[in-house]
Amino acid sequence: MNTYTAAEDRYDKMQYRRCGKSGILLPLLSLGLWHNFGDVDDFENSRQLLRTAFDNGIIHFDLANNYGPPYGSAEKNFGKIFAEDFKRYRDELIISTKAGWDMWPGPYGNFGSRKYLIASLNQSLKRMGLDYVDIFYHHRPDPDTPLEETMGALDQIVRQGKALYVGISQYSAEDTAKAAAILKEQKTPFLIHQPRYNMLDRWVENGLLETLEKEGIGSIVFSPLEQGILTSKYLKGIPDNSRAAIEGGYLDKSLITPALVEKVQKLNSIAERRNQSLAQMAIAWLLKDERVTSVLVGVSRVSQLEDNINGLQNLKFTSEELQEIENILKD
Repeated sequence: MNTYTAAEDRYDKMQYRRCGKSGILLPLLSLGLWHNFGDVDDFENSRQLLRTAFDNGIIHFDLANNYGPPYGSAEKNFGKIFAEDFKRYRDELIISTKAGWDMWPGPYGNFGSRKYLIASLNQSLKRMGLDYVDIFYHHRPDPDTPLEETMGALDQIVRQGKALYVGISQYSAEDTAKAAAILKEQKTPFLIHQPRYNMLDRWVENGLLETLEKEGIGSIVFSPLEQGILTSKYLKGIPDNSRAAIEGGYLDKSLITPALVEKVQKLNSIAERRNQSLAQMAIAWLLKDERVTSVLVGVSRVSQLEDNINGLQNLKFTSEELQEIENILKD
């Protein structure tokens, strides 16, 4: 087994942004383990992705109970790599996990009950070999469980020492404000919201970002590249090996319409003028808003991760570029 020693200059390679009104600074890029860390994936590749991330100052690794496949395997594999490579760096890392989606059969393996959230985190900690996570999220709103119960469970988890901070994901602006009020009353450290956000999916601009700013809560956005659509992959249609080409995959091929391809081609032209890949520009576009604390990237190859990191060297847009992008997106 190769002994891993992290790059000494790792903190010189990354920029950090304060997470809301907290003591936490997050890297502009964080590594998501939704794909590429399950039992179906190459374990050594997963290890190299984590090492490359940390060597470049990415100190935040984002997981969830059901990441894999199969469910739980991303946490289990992360736990193996953590034990061998990162244990001595534990206090430099922000490790997060979540519960809220389907995890095991029956009424207590899903959504937002106190029973499910606490049981799920106990399982997650065991799989990862950790005493605590830095952030524990409720992964999605539960329309039936009272918000007081779900937020009460997050509060209990912090008081038990199993998480330092709590977060929520995909909550509306209204429900985020309600959750913030409950957690504030309990004096629970509500750190962050994890919404889906990219150039093609801008729902957070309809009130959520304003709510986060008002409440002093940070944000970490997922699907910044719209499952690969905002990369060079689909500039000429659907490649055979792409997510959209896989039956039952995470990306519906019917979404890749000629109109969308044309839109992406126009965006790519702007990226080329900026000497960036489309993926780099899409990430930079998100980070132009200071209310976005960090962008969560999912990568399958070290080269993709390095491309994303290199894109941070060019985050500024002219007003003309922003207007041109806006015109394309509004079409």
